[in-house]
Amino acid sequence: MHKACPLSELAPGEALRLDTAPPIAVFHTEEGELFAIDDTCTHQDASLADGYVEDCWVECPLHASRFDLRSGSVDAPPAKLPVRVHEVKVVDGDIMVVESTEVPNLPPGLTPQGHV
Repeated sequence: MHKACPLSELAPGEALRLDTAPPIAVFHTEEGELFAIDDTCTHQDASLADGYVEDCWVECPLHASRFDLRSGSVDAPPAKLPVRVHEVKVVDGDIMVVESTEVPNLPPGLTPQGHV
């Protein structure tokens, strides 16, 4: 389990990137929900934490593929593969992320530890 930050430090509408391998993006939606997905777009090396969030979707800042924060599914090319979804808990006021055991879908040239 990874500690993201105190819930009080991640305002609704904001996101942050955890320096895990591979990185994880944590989102606090305008509606007050918390989600965590792999931070790297499956098409190319771009941080989804820097993307535009609307409802339960995040749009990649590089080529506008959209990922569902609930399921990790992608609905717009050029990305074709989903991102992993991670469980989020609030423990004693801290946002905690339970990393998925699934194999991550990373863009060509990247490994879970970074560049090849």
